[in-house]
Amino acid sequence: MTKGKPNRLPPNPHISVVVTSRNEGKRLRATVENLQDTLPAKGEILVVDDGSTDGSTRFITRRPRRGVKVHRKKGLGVARARNWGASHTRGDVVVFADAHIVLKPGWWKPLLELLENPRVGASAPGIDDLRHKNWLGFGLTLPSPNLAAKWMDWTIEDPRPVAVLPGCCMAMRRETFEATGGMDESLLVSGGVDNEFCVRLWLLGYELWISPDTVVSHHFRRRSPYPISWTEAVHNRLRLALIHLSPKRTGKAVRALSDLKGFDEAVARVLEGNVSERRAQLSSQKVRGDDWFFEKFGIHW
Repeated sequence: MTKGKPNRLPPNPHISVVVTSRNEGKRLRATVENLQDTLPAKGEILVVDDGSTDGSTRFITRRPRRGVKVHRKKGLGVARARNWGASHTRGDVVVFADAHIVLKPGWWKPLLELLENPRVGASAPGIDDLRHKNWLGFGLTLPSPNLAAKWMDWTIEDPRPVAVLPGCCMAMRRETFEATGGMDESLLVSGGVDNEFCVRLWLLGYELWISPDTVVSHHFRRRSPYPISWTEAVHNRLRLALIHLSPKRTGKAVRALSDLKGFDEAVARVLEGNVSERRAQLSSQKVRGDDWFFEKFGIHW
């Protein structure tokens, strides 16, 4: 685990929810009001608006709401937006949330129970689909060299460790988030941000757990309300491989991604980044290798 002994949560920890948003329309207001209704006392909500053009955050400034703030800045991307939000909140626990979710009363309690274990770096609920309630996902895995995350749609009765937590509702102790360096701000726009973060936490010695005792509903959109290109998605997957995986697995990932649109531009952008320096920096901190990670979660490629 990274240097320094993880701290346990204090009694009745304060929760800060960082909601990243861009052109979410009415769903943002519904999510914020839902959070207000279900968070414990002294909970706070910070909406980081990444350049919305639909006026979806006006309701916050028109009628100030207790415990709710908004920050607007264009061009942040998911990683920078989450880091900014975490650095401008004060809770003992930080929850990163999408702007299109529905939460039930007490949703946060099982997540904080898992975080009582200092080995657990982050926790998340089961996720269901707002449009298809018979579907449930309990974490994700990376089953193929193209590094596309796949939902684990089994039914579980007890909390368990998973390879990748769903970023639409993920809780962490603040000290863990800060000790691990937060989200990788070299990742572009969105797509794969959670995958890199979760792989990094496992390799740094933390555990990631999912709880079936709380389920959050997520609106899985058919299309994004803002432009996303394959270049960004491929870039983020390549960066994960180059920083965290062995040369052999990285080669497999490169070959698998080479047929996707935007591959050449993604490679160019990756090479412009700080991949070598980042890999060297994390190599000195990691307590596990990717062989351990792949064996742990039965990933074979």
